[in-house]
Amino acid sequence: MVEFAYDREVRPAASHRLFNISDGDTPTILQPVRMVSIDTPEKSHYAGKAETAQPKLDRCRQLLLDGVYAAIPDDLRDYLVDRLDPEAAARHIDAGEQATIQFDLLLRERLTRADGSQRTVATVPTGEVIDRYGRMLAYLAPWFTGSKSDPLPPRDDPRRRTLNLDMIAGGWAASFLIYPSLPHDADLNLLLDDARTAWRQRRGAWKKHGRKLLLGYEYRLAIKLGTEKPPAKAMADAFQRVCVDLRSGRSVGLFGWSKVPPPERLWFWVDDTAKATVDLGLDPA
Repeated sequence: MVEFAYDREVRPAASHRLFNISDGDTPTILQPVRMVSIDTPEKSHYAGKAETAQPKLDRCRQLLLDGVYAAIPDDLRDYLVDRLDPEAAARHIDAGEQATIQFDLLLRERLTRADGSQRTVATVPTGEVIDRYGRMLAYLAPWFTGSKSDPLPPRDDPRRRTLNLDMIAGGWAASFLIYPSLPHDADLNLLLDDARTAWRQRRGAWKKHGRKLLLGYEYRLAIKLGTEKPPAKAMADAFQRVCVDLRSGRSVGLFGWSKVPPPERLWFWVDDTAKATVDLGLDPA
C-alpha cells in the first residue's frame, strides 16, 4: 500500500455538460464561470420569488430584533434591520434581474467587432481556480487573436478592460474581493477606483434602489439567518468570512463589515486566517 503524508485538496464532484472529446484524455465540457472580485444581486433562483423570499427576510429581521443572534453586535444588527423592510426581497431581485440585462448588453457591446462578427471570451483563472460549487473563478475579457488584423491593444487601452471591471464601474455589481483570488496590485487599484466612484455617485442598482439595497452577499446572509435552522447553525452558515477594512488595512472580524463602505471591504475565509494574516500584512492581534 502506498501512503504519502500530506493533505490533498479534492473538491466535491460537480455536474457539467459534456460537449465532445478531442482525444482519449481531453473532453470538452460546459464550464460555469464565477466572475471573481464582483458580486451582483441574486435573482429568484436563490431564495425564490419575492413572495417566497420576503418571509425569510421578515423572519431574519424579527430574530435580530428579538436578540436571538446575540453574537451579532448592535451596529450590524441595526444595519441589517434597516434594510430588511417589506420591499427588501422585491428590491433585491429586481436589481438582480437588471444586472443580468446589463451584463447581456455589455457582452453584446464588448464582444462585437466593427464588422459585426463576434469575438470569443478570454478567461483568466485566478486564486482557487475552481470553487466549492465547481465553477471556474476567473476574470473575463474580449479575446484578441494578436494577429495583424486583430492586434492586442496596449495594456491601458479601454478595450483590455475586463467585463468584471465594467460591471463594477456601471454600478451593477459590487466589489467582492476575496483572498486568495485577488488581482495584481495595479488591476486591484483600478478595480477599487471604479468601485469607489460607482458607490459615491450611486450608479446602476444604487441609483434605482438607493442605500437600502442589500448587496448580494448581504442578501444571502440574511436569507441564511432567516431559515428554520437552529441559531448556532444559521450563524455558522452566514458568517464564514472575515472582513478587512482597506482604508486601515486592519481586520474588522466576522461582524464589523457594516461600518466599512462596500468598496473598502476585502474578505478571507476563516480557515485561511493564518495565511491571510501573513500575505495581507495584517496585525496578528
